[in-house]
Amino acid sequence: MPRKFDRETLEMVADRFKVLAEPTRLELLNALRDGEKSVTQLVEATRAGQANVSRHLSILYRQGVVERRKEGLFTYYRIADPLLFDLCELVCRSLEVATDARREALATGARA
Repeated sequence: MPRKFDRETLEMVADRFKVLAEPTRLELLNALRDGEKSVTQLVEATRAGQANVSRHLSILYRQGVVERRKEGLFTYYRIADPLLFDLCELVCRSLEVATDARREALATGARA
């Protein structure tokens, strides 16, 4: 049976979902899936502007989604919690099921 959550926990979960609700942030996380990358590498991977990438990385860092380290003039980012990708997989599977159901409904309606 699924557990029940108190208000404070639900607010933390909502905050995490808010952080993940931005496509550029998801793209950055996807780019970090293979391991640590510099801001420059993330700019190249996402084709977003450097200021935009830095702003989103700052938000992800403040929320504990990514970790960072400095080496000379460069800052490197990595995923703080790889379970994040399990969540992404669950959402993707849910979307696939819903899409398949819609296609089936459309196909059934077209045959009727």
